[in-house]
Amino acid sequence: MLARIVAILDAVEGSAASASELARRSGLSVSTAHRLALSMVEYGFLRRTEGGDFQLGHRFVRTALESAALPVLTGLRDATGETAQLWLRRGDERICALSVDSQQELKATLPVGARLALPAGSSGGLLARQPDALEELEREGWVESVAKRTPGLGSVSAPVMARGDLIATVCLAVPLTRVQESPGRDFGGQVRAAAERIGLELDRSTQD
Repeated sequence: MLARIVAILDAVEGSAASASELARRSGLSVSTAHRLALSMVEYGFLRRTEGGDFQLGHRFVRTALESAALPVLTGLRDATGETAQLWLRRGDERICALSVDSQQELKATLPVGARLALPAGSSGGLLARQPDALEELEREGWVESVAKRTPGLGSVSAPVMARGDLIATVCLAVPLTRVQESPGRDFGGQVRAAAERIGLELDRSTQD
């Protein structure tokens, strides 16, 4: 099985490929190549293009994603004074890939590598593509959560898009004692701008 997976990865390393092209490049049957490719999409090793072809997935651009995100998250933290995080989906959970913690004594923070069940929280709703979260995103440009997951804490998140796909979220986590109107109203525009900047930087780096 591992050898077949490696063959599929080798087949898409240079360019995207249809199922039949995957089979030709890998030496597998079309049905086997297609079945494996679909499974690999679920785990982030491959992704589907708008035309249905397969290409390398987000697991292989993670270093580029984190490199693009870190200075942006640091800038967001410095501008707002609050903890800025990058979240990725892993199955039915989300994982904290980066966290730039607030420098204030009272702060909301989770360690890098922390896992939370979907769809809790503003990032959880986005990564799970919950209808209410997507409606709020369409309406406001961000999604907020107010004391829904943890009493006394709120958050606002926006999607990081790369090649048209939602691959991560930027989340600003805020103690509600410092919120004036709501996490979204106070910080949503900055979070959305940060997420858009990361997506642009990632697209630029993967095209170079």
